[in-house]
Amino acid sequence: MTSPALLTAFGALSLSELLLIAVMGVATSLIGGVAGYGTGALMPLVLVPIVGPAPVVPIIAISALLTNASRATAFRLHFDRRRALTVLAAATPSCMLGAYGYTRLTGAGVMILIGTMLISSVPLRRVLKARGFHLGDGRLGAAALGWGALMGATSGAGVLLLAMLMAAGLEGASVIATDAAISVALGVVKLAVFGLAGVVTAQVVAVALLIGLVAFPGAFLARALVARLPIHIHTAMLDAVVALGGTAMIVGALRH
Repeated sequence: MTSPALLTAFGALSLSELLLIAVMGVATSLIGGVAGYGTGALMPLVLVPIVGPAPVVPIIAISALLTNASRATAFRLHFDRRRALTVLAAATPSCMLGAYGYTRLTGAGVMILIGTMLISSVPLRRVLKARGFHLGDGRLGAAALGWGALMGATSGAGVLLLAMLMAAGLEGASVIATDAAISVALGVVKLAVFGLAGVVTAQVVAVALLIGLVAFPGAFLARALVARLPIHIHTAMLDAVVALGGTAMIVGALRH
């Protein structure tokens, strides 16, 4: 992708749109670094009205390589290699299939898929946490097989990975570090599929780089806040925003 092409892609967006994307990128990086999720769930709420539904998942896939790399670096001492390899071995093939399926959807289909994923992630996360279910390595791999397809096709599946890792026995910073490392690896897989399918345009790369660059410092600030912020308050607010945003996407798709 050449520099003139990227500049042209930036020029297609207004200054206010670029500022809104940048501000949301910083905010979601901080939220994701503290709670372990939020970036993939909240960024579509800003991106869909600006660039349309089709480029959203490729944009977040590219920007997530930067945001998750910074998060993995900030929390690298807490990384759990065994659980990460278990998830990656099972999720990589299904992630490829999910990403390919995404490239075959229409704009309305993309909005409905992302919206449904966002809405369902809220009660599902709460149910899994309330039941306190546990996953050994075998069950973690089985769960990762199904999760991989969702991860490949949507931008809000990260919350389910967190629930899986916590059920496998991880907690605190270990969850954040391992989640980030897995997301980086599968992000490369998604990007390869999107690239072969021709959905990685100059605008996709330009917006993704903007989000990734402005969000990079957020992970290190989040590390300083992890032990201080009341997570339950933040989580409740985030759940409400995610559910409302998902509903708005589905309503918008049905209207069109």
